[in-house]
Amino acid sequence: MLEKTYEPSAIEAKWYQIWEESGAFKAGQRPGAPTFTIVIPPPNVTGSLHMGHALNNTLQDVLVRYHRLKGYDVLWQPGTDHAGIATQMVVERQLDGEGLKRADLGREKFLERVWSWKAESGGTITRQLRRLGASCDWSRERFTMDEGLSRAVVKVFVDLYNKGLLYRDKRLVNWDPRFKSAISDLEVEMREVQGIFAHLKYPLADDPSRYIVVATTRPETMLGDTAVAVHPEDERYKDIVGQMIRHPLTGRLIPIIADEWADPELGSGAVKITPAHDFNDFAVGQRHKLPMINIFDAEARVIAAEGIPSRFVGLDRFEARKEVLGALEALGFVEKIEPKTIQMPYGDRSGVVIEPWLTDQWYVDAKTLAQPAIEAVRSGRTKFVPEGWTKTYYNWMENIEPWCVSRQLWWGHQIPAWYAPDGSVFVAETEEDAYKLAHAKLGLDVTLRRDEDVLDTWFSSALWPFGTLGWPEQTETLKRHYPTDVLVTGFDIIFFWVARMMMQGIEFMGTEPFHTVYCHGLVRDEKGQKMSKSKGNVVDPLTLMDKFGADALRFFMCAMESQGRDIKLSEARIQGYRNFGTKLWNASRFCQMNGIGGSEGPTPPVASLTINRWIIGEVAATVAKVEQAYAAYRFDDIANTIYSFVWDRFCDWYLELIKPILNGESEGEAAETRAVAGWVLDQILVMLHPIMPFLTEELWNALGQTRDTALITAEWPKVPADVIDASAVSDISWLIGLISSIRSARTELNVPPSAKIAAVVTGAKAETIVRLKHYEPALLRLARLESINPGEGVDAGAIQVVVEEATYLLPVADIIDLDAEKARLTKSLEKTRKEMGGIEGRLNNPAFIEKAKPEVVEEAREKLADLAAQAERLENALKTLG
Repeated sequence: MLEKTYEPSAIEAKWYQIWEESGAFKAGQRPGAPTFTIVIPPPNVTGSLHMGHALNNTLQDVLVRYHRLKGYDVLWQPGTDHAGIATQMVVERQLDGEGLKRADLGREKFLERVWSWKAESGGTITRQLRRLGASCDWSRERFTMDEGLSRAVVKVFVDLYNKGLLYRDKRLVNWDPRFKSAISDLEVEMREVQGIFAHLKYPLADDPSRYIVVATTRPETMLGDTAVAVHPEDERYKDIVGQMIRHPLTGRLIPIIADEWADPELGSGAVKITPAHDFNDFAVGQRHKLPMINIFDAEARVIAAEGIPSRFVGLDRFEARKEVLGALEALGFVEKIEPKTIQMPYGDRSGVVIEPWLTDQWYVDAKTLAQPAIEAVRSGRTKFVPEGWTKTYYNWMENIEPWCVSRQLWWGHQIPAWYAPDGSVFVAETEEDAYKLAHAKLGLDVTLRRDEDVLDTWFSSALWPFGTLGWPEQTETLKRHYPTDVLVTGFDIIFFWVARMMMQGIEFMGTEPFHTVYCHGLVRDEKGQKMSKSKGNVVDPLTLMDKFGADALRFFMCAMESQGRDIKLSEARIQGYRNFGTKLWNASRFCQMNGIGGSEGPTPPVASLTINRWIIGEVAATVAKVEQAYAAYRFDDIANTIYSFVWDRFCDWYLELIKPILNGESEGEAAETRAVAGWVLDQILVMLHPIMPFLTEELWNALGQTRDTALITAEWPKVPADVIDASAVSDISWLIGLISSIRSARTELNVPPSAKIAAVVTGAKAETIVRLKHYEPALLRLARLESINPGEGVDAGAIQVVVEEATYLLPVADIIDLDAEKARLTKSLEKTRKEMGGIEGRLNNPAFIEKAKPEVVEEAREKLADLAAQAERLENALKTLG
C-alpha cells in the first residue's frame, strides 16, 4: 500500500539508482528500432547546476523519455567541456593560495595539477544532472579532452589547414590583459560605466593654425592613430580630405580620409582611426590600407612604438589616459572633456577591461565554411524552433568574420603546429609527421618548436555531434546515430556553438548534424529580471529540488516553456506542481484501496458504461493532443494538457462519478470500472513519465504487482481514435457542465456548502429531462442538491443557472441575503473595473511602454488579464441573481 503522504525525497534517489544500474538509459538495446539521438550541450567541467542547465536538461530529458516510450533506440550522449579559461582559472586560484604561479610549476606540472583537480572535483555537475533525473547514457560519457576527442580535434585542425581553410594571421582580437590571452565574444560582457568624452584638436600639417576636432572615450589610444576619418558627404571637410595631420604627441603624419564609418551627426563628425585597438577602426584600416600600430604589450602597458614619447612607455593604459590628457592640455590641444556613460567590455571571468589588440593568431575561414551551413537552413534540412531565430542565424552567418581559434593558455588542445628556426611552420597530427614535412621542405636536420597556444574551447565542442560518436573512426554508433535529431540549446549560443557545429558537421560528415534546433529562453527571477550574482537574485535549482522535489521543478520548467518567451521563476507555481503530484498520489492511493491496479497493456478494456466509455475517449483525445504538442515542440502544451486531464477529468470528475459504481451492487459494473480506471491510471503514468519520472515510476510499480517492465521502458499509449464515443462525450460533458455551473454560482454567492437546495428546472427538452432522471444521484451528491424537478418557476429569491436550453432555479432566499450579495458583487465589480481602467490607461500610454522595463510592462498585462477574468466572474454571478 502506498504511504499516506507523498514525499519526493523518499523516492527520487532510489529510482535513479535503479534505472542507471539496470541499464535503462543505454542505447543499442533495440537494434531494429528507429533511432532518436540528442547530444547534450556539454556543461563546463568546472560547473555546477544552475537554472539554465535545469531548463535545458529537463527539456532534453522530456524528449528522450518520450521517444524511449515510443519504442525508439534512444541515445542521449552526455559529456563535459574542458572550459579552457574557466578551468585554468580555478587551478590558478588554488596556486595563488599557495603563493605559487603556474610559471613556477612549468607547463607539464601545471597540467598534471589540472588533471588531478578534474579527477577529484570535475564530476559535480554530472552528479547534479542525475539529481534532476537526466537519463543520459552515462556509459558513453565523453570529455572534450579525452583521447578520442583530442584525436578528432587534431585531425580537423590539420585537415582544415591542408585545405587552406585554417591559417595564421595578424588581426584584432578580444585580449584579456589578466589572462594574457585572446577570448571569444561570448566571454566578453558589456558593462555600463561612467567615462569621458574627450574632444581633441588635431592640427593640419601644412597649416597648424587650422585643426580638426575628434571626440574619443579612449584618449590613450591616440598614440596609435594612423588616420582621421570624415564622412564622404560631409561638406565641412571636403576641402581637407586627403591632407595630412601632424599628430599632436608623436609628430607622426597621418591622413584625413573619407569613410562612411564617420557619423556626421556625432560630435564634430570626425573620428580618430586606431586600427590596432578598435574593431571598427580595424575594418577602416583594412579598407584604406592604413598602418596598424600596436601601442600596448600583453598586459596593456604602453610600449615604445613608432614616435611614442618615452614618458608614456611602461604606463598602464589607464595611467596613460591621464598622462596623455595632461600632455594635450598643456599643449592646448584639448577643446573640452565631458562626462559620458559608456559601454565597456569586460572579461566575464577576469573582471578586467578587454583590450582590442593586434596579434598573431590562428584563424578558421568561417566565411567559406558558413555557405553550406546557411544553405542547410534555407533548404529546410535544418530548422529553428521558434522559427524567428532563423533570421538571427542568417544575420550572423552572412556577416561572419574569420574565427580566431588560438588561445594563449596551457589548459586545452595544444595546437599541432611546429616552427623551424627560419619561421617555417609545419602542421601535422604528430611531431614525427611534422619532422618529415620539415625534412622534405628544408632538406636538413632542424629542431622544431611546437606552438605553445591551445585551441578555443568552441573549436572542440564544434565537433561534439560526431566526435562523441567515435569519429574519425567510422564506428557503428556513428553510422547509426549521425546525424542526430534535435539540439536543445539557449538562443545565446546559436552563433558560438550551433553555427560552428553546422559548419564542421557538414565539412567533415557531409551533412548537417541535426534536423531541428530548439532554442529556449532564459529563466528569470520572480520579477522578470535576469539572474546574476551581482544582483544577488540567483536561485539554486538544487535548493528548489530539496524543497519541492525534482519532479515539481521539471513540471514547472516544462509548463512554463512557451516558445519565444523567457520563464519567470515562481516558487508558488513550483509548489503548485508539487501539489499536483500529491493529487495524483492520493488518487492512486484511492484506486489502490478500491482494488484498482495496473492494466495488462496499452490497449483499452471493453466498456459498456457511459462513464467508462467517456473516460477512454478522453484518454484518446489527450494522447492525440500531447503527441501533436511533441511534434511541434510545444512543451507548455504537453504539460498543461496532461495536467488538465489528470486534475480535472480524472481526479475531480471520473473518480468522483465512479464511487457509487465501485460500492454498488453490480459486480459486473464494478469489475469493468476497476479495469478501466486501472488502464486510465496507467496511461496517465506513461504520458506523465517524461515530465515527472520519479513519481510516475513509484506509482507504476506500486499499482502493478506483476509488471513485465519498469515504466521507463514501457509502451506509449495506443488508443485508436474510434474509441471516442460521441454520445458518451455529450452526456458526461453536459453533466459536468451543469454541476460546475451550479457549484460556481453557489461559491460566488457564498451559499454554504452544507446547504442542500431543492432545484427547479424550466424550459428543458425531453432529452434533458431523461438525462436529469438518469444522472440524478450524481447531480444531487456533487451539486449539493436536495432534489431537482421540472417546474414552471419559483418565487423571487432564486439563483438562475442557464445550461444549454434549460434554466435551473435554486431558491436561496432563506439561506443568504440576496440584496446584500447583489450589493457586494456590484461593489466588487465597480472596484475591479476601476482598477482595470487604471492599468489600461498605462498600457495605452506610449511613454509607459517605451520607458518602463519589459518585466514591468509584462506584469501590468498579466494583472489586467487577471482582473478581466475576475470581472467576468462577477458579471456572471450578478446574472445568476436575475
